[in-house]
Parts: sequence; C-alpha cells; structure tokens
Amino acid sequence: MKWGLLFDIPGKNREIEELEQKASEPGFWDDMENSQKILQKTKNLKDKVEGYYKLVSLWEDIKTLNELAIEENDESVIEEIKNGLSKLKDELHKLKLETLLTGEYDKNNAILTLHAGAGGTEAQDWVQMLLRMYTRWAEEKGYTVKILDYLDGEEAGIKSVTFHVIGENAYGYLKSEKGVHRLVRISPFDASGRRHTSFASLDVIPELDDDIEVDINPDDLKIDTYRASGAGGQHINKTESAVRITHIPTGIVVACQTERSQFQNKDTAMKMLKSKLIELKEREHKEKIEDLKGIQLEIAWGSQIRSYVFCPYTLVKDHRTNYEETNVNSVMDGNIDGFINAYLSSAK
Repeated sequence: MKWGLLFDIPGKNREIEELEQKASEPGFWDDMENSQKILQKTKNLKDKVEGYYKLVSLWEDIKTLNELAIEENDESVIEEIKNGLSKLKDELHKLKLETLLTGEYDKNNAILTLHAGAGGTEAQDWVQMLLRMYTRWAEEKGYTVKILDYLDGEEAGIKSVTFHVIGENAYGYLKSEKGVHRLVRISPFDASGRRHTSFASLDVIPELDDDIEVDINPDDLKIDTYRASGAGGQHINKTESAVRITHIPTGIVVACQTERSQFQNKDTAMKMLKSKLIELKEREHKEKIEDLKGIQLEIAWGSQIRSYVFCPYTLVKDHRTNYEETNVNSVMDGNIDGFINAYLSSAK
C-alpha cells in the first residue's frame, strides 16, 4: 500500500511519538498555553492517521466483497461495491488535498471581511448571501463561525461584515476565495424586474498565534471607540465598546464590535491588524513594518475571480481555473469545495 508514503504516515507517527514524549516531561503543564497547543497538534495528527487507516480498511472491505462476488457470480453486490469505491475516491481526494496545504499559515484559523461594492442595495444583499454561503460551508466542515464586525445595509443586506472561521486548515482552504465576487440576477429590489450586476469583495487573512511578534509603533495607530450596531445582542449598544483601529502609514482599518467589553474588542482588533500587516509585509517582501507603503484602497471591481449567474442561465464560474457549476443554488448553500479544490490543485 503506497498511500502510507503519499500521506507520510510514518512521518506523522514519528511526530506523534515526539509530541507525546514532550507531554510526559516534568514541567509540561507549567506553560498551559504551550501544553494545550501540543495536545491539540497531537490530536490533529492522530485524527489524520486514524483517517488513513479507515481508508485502508474500506479498501480491504471493497476488495473482499469484489472477490466474493466473482467467486460466487453474485451481481447483487455490484451497487454496494460502486458506492464503496465512490466513497473511497472522495475520501482519498480530501486527504490528497490536505497535502497541498503547505503554506506557513495554512493550518490557522481564518478572518474574512466582505464589503459591498457597486450595486447599492443589491450589492449589500449580495454580501448577505455570501456570508450565508461561507457560514454554511464552514458549518458543514465542523468549523465555528463568529461575527466580529458588522455594518447593516441602508435598506437591506449588509454593507460590510468581518467574521472569524475557527478550525484546522480554515485559512488554507479559504485563502482561495480572496477577491471580487460578481452576481448577475433579476433584482428583487427592482420593480421593473431588470437584470442587475453587483459586486462584493472578500479579504481573507490568517489568524496569527499570539507568540508571533509584530513590531507596531503605537504612534502609527489611530484608535476610535463607538457604539456597536447590527448583530451581537442588545448589550453591545449600551456603551462605546466597539473599537476601530487605523494603521496610519498603510491605511489599513480593522474593527471589532461583538465582544462584551472594549478591552476584548481592542485585543481582537489588534490581532486582526497584526495579521493584515504580516500579510502585506510578505506580499511586498519587506523586512520591517515601517517600510510598507500605503495600501490601494480602491477595489478594481472588474477583476472578479468568480461570477455567479442566476439569469438568463444558471452558472457559477471561477475565472482563474475555469472550474464551473451549473447548480447555483447548491453553491449558495455552501457547496464550494469544487472551486477550492480546483484552485489549490492549479496553484501547485
């Protein structure tokens, strides 16, 4: 069985042994945060190894069933064999995809921000539709979704929303979604029933571990507090607990309003700022944060990565990979793995 080498099962088993050795050392629990990270990493590795052995077991069952069917000339199990092979293929593809997630931050949680673009109320409704799509996708994966910042649309929908997707490899998968998303449909907000084109931009950054040092000059920060609005419960509107931080040299703005205290909102916003600055620093290949230039604030709405067409036909097409799906409702229900898989495979 060559799969074990493909998915580096021997290497994973060695890493598990090393981590368990660390966990048995005296003083392991002195640093609670570090010990929790080691235990979580051990669990993740064990889950991967266990998943691999379940695949091997499934393959052996299919082979045995196939051999019995041939020996006894029994065609009644053909459908069962087909279903088993289909499941095996899907699980193998999923495992193989994980091997493509080799980026430094791919295993991290992700922070996503959606902004409505050209299109007014229609674009704000489009942001709400995309938020639902990504929430459905994340829940199907067993990830947790937490709203961090939220600005309601004037008539309907959402102007902008920042949300946290928590789970292993969340950033590795969702980084492929970064860019401009284009909607074409008959607008429910147009009494004349005309076709509208709307845009929304999605930014995706990894959540950085607290032990990653980012040197930020406090004088470069403008910190504003304000009353929160939108989702998050009634308590958020009583005091100016929401926090907005502007990094003056680059123009980066981050905000958080859904935590219960101003301190918590500021802490979360600073984490977001650090992640954005690290990403920008790496993109510009700079050594220091202070070397960064001002970011481009305007978005080129014509450079969409994906189009979602509801009318006059139904089609969702990724313009980077040419991967497409005709069942637009299924895609809007969170079935976007095909697009993510195609992007990750083409990027290698």
